[in-house]
Amino acid sequence: MSYLLKPLQVGTLKLNNRLVMPPMATAKAESDGRVSQDILDYYKEKSEGGNISLIIIEHSFITPEGKASKNQLSVSDDDIIEDLRKLADVIHQNGSKAIMQLNHAGSAAEKEVIGTMPVGPSAVINPRKGNIPRELTSKEIDDIIQAFYDAARRTKEAGFDGVEIHSAHGYLLNQFFSPLTNKRKDEYGGSIHNRIRIHLKVIEAVRSAVGDDFPILLRLGASDYMEGGSTIEDSQIAAKEFEKAGIDILDISGGFCGYVVSGCTEQGYFAQLSESAKKVISIPVILTGGITEAKAAEQLLADGKADLIGVGRAIFKDSTWAQRAVESLLTI
Repeated sequence: MSYLLKPLQVGTLKLNNRLVMPPMATAKAESDGRVSQDILDYYKEKSEGGNISLIIIEHSFITPEGKASKNQLSVSDDDIIEDLRKLADVIHQNGSKAIMQLNHAGSAAEKEVIGTMPVGPSAVINPRKGNIPRELTSKEIDDIIQAFYDAARRTKEAGFDGVEIHSAHGYLLNQFFSPLTNKRKDEYGGSIHNRIRIHLKVIEAVRSAVGDDFPILLRLGASDYMEGGSTIEDSQIAAKEFEKAGIDILDISGGFCGYVVSGCTEQGYFAQLSESAKKVISIPVILTGGITEAKAAEQLLADGKADLIGVGRAIFKDSTWAQRAVESLLTI
């Protein structure tokens, strides 16, 4: 049987195959972050046929200060829960599972969007944005951890199947993870164990919000691929700690390098990172990055590079991609 078509049970989450639609920003929400008809239509179309077992909704801001861009989806207020329920329902009606991705942009936010000065672990330049944020106080860090708790509670109340904590692509938690942007001298800075302290507190908060039987994913920007940045060794240490803390699925992507690895043209840009994570943890690992062909996804699974495959841009461009991929593999 095809590797991609094998079902997978992760706690209470039952997936009918290994195909994941990773989070991709659409800028289709209302200006205040509410669910729009455009977003409902978009996810209805992408989930049609139920060929994608798991759909991770685009990153959604947990506080207005953590908003990454205009028309980004919000999970920052209790008033939005019923709207979010419509979004979960649209995906469920087509037979896919729905995960909400929670994010704080940190220094990747823009003053024009949030109305205040962006914040970060340290007042140093953001390598992707070029701006210098204001350094967060310990009290503000506690408030952000609480915001993750509240957003996770809303996600569960809205009927989603799980929640993903975003620590990739140079956003706030990734800024704490990376030595490029974390120059703190307190308990949150220095060693890798200190740099993931906020992650462990966020995982604990989210778990207390959703209970033991609700899946928690974490998307990790596992390497910056930049001099002085985070490394594979950092991400292996982090992966082990995240598994111990109760993460159910680790979703591997890039750090300050973003969604690509410079000079890499093979499908599965981050296969080296997902494979290295799999060597040290037993929970399932998702691999994304430039995968456009079903046979490439199949080979990555066969080679043990990951347990689940995220196909982003190909599905973004062509809503029938998943159906055709599944059909092509049914004869294997």
